[in-house]
Amino acid sequence: MSRPTVLLPGPMNETVLAGTAEHFDVIRLWESDDPDAVLAERAQDIAAVATGGTTIDGAFLDRLPSLRLVASFGVGYDKIDAQAAAERGVIVTNTPGVLDDEVADTALGLLLMTARELPQAERHLRAGAWTERAYPLTKATLNGRTMGILGLGRIGEAIAKRAEAFGISVAYHNRHRKDVAYRYYPTLPELAAAVDILMIVIPGGDETRHLVDAEVLKALGADGILINVARGTVVDEEALVEALRSRTILSAGLDVFENEPEVHPGLLELDNAVLLPHVGSATIPTRNAMGQLVVDNLTHYFTHGTPLTPVHESADLVRNLPA
Repeated sequence: MSRPTVLLPGPMNETVLAGTAEHFDVIRLWESDDPDAVLAERAQDIAAVATGGTTIDGAFLDRLPSLRLVASFGVGYDKIDAQAAAERGVIVTNTPGVLDDEVADTALGLLLMTARELPQAERHLRAGAWTERAYPLTKATLNGRTMGILGLGRIGEAIAKRAEAFGISVAYHNRHRKDVAYRYYPTLPELAAAVDILMIVIPGGDETRHLVDAEVLKALGADGILINVARGTVVDEEALVEALRSRTILSAGLDVFENEPEVHPGLLELDNAVLLPHVGSATIPTRNAMGQLVVDNLTHYFTHGTPLTPVHESADLVRNLPA
């Protein structure tokens, strides 16, 4: 019996490469001199795609008439048009759960770095300036602060637990209230006005693009700290640069940016911004666990008929799969 054919449009984690090679007929498209010719020749064979960042839209999906599953490496899947996939009967999966703690740890680390100016203090030491003068006292402390979490999902709840351990009060805004002890605010501006740390943990995409804008930043206020470990598109970067320059907010810690890997030059110039190169889940154990979940989604689907972690746009498709 022939093995299902899986397309890998671009380079992937070694766990994905090894796992797909073991179970499937794999097309490593990025290694081809003529990817379009390969797709045209093998289009009828391709039953699944495993991707770590390739844009997959309706036009791409239409080139693969036998496609049944897109397995995405990562929690966020904003480069995949999951609704267009659902309309074509294609299930999309992601990798939730296995990276929650790693991203939550990064979020709290970034908050500490930002509030206490730890990167700036280290640069002060490395430049030899400590022998001449002590690093200035920082304006911010975490004591007595309230964190507003925009997006209280798995990662948001993991961040909330860590924040509580630091003595930080927690509030949140979601589209819908959850059965949790944290205070709920029905709108984002209301949340921003009530807190002095705004932690962003919502998915990217058109629905959330520039959700954090000049109005929200003004509501956060002059003592406010913005932390983003979600997607750069959620924040209006022009508005953020202006808010940081004018001290409308105190500081920002960012692990994600609108046009990665390019970073807004205004952010690079600011001393009240701490910037990381999208490393929230970037440890070998976590990335391997994410890769294994990609493989497990593929193998479970083709062995048992159902994926393990479908995204919400695929819910109806999964419910209607044969028992």
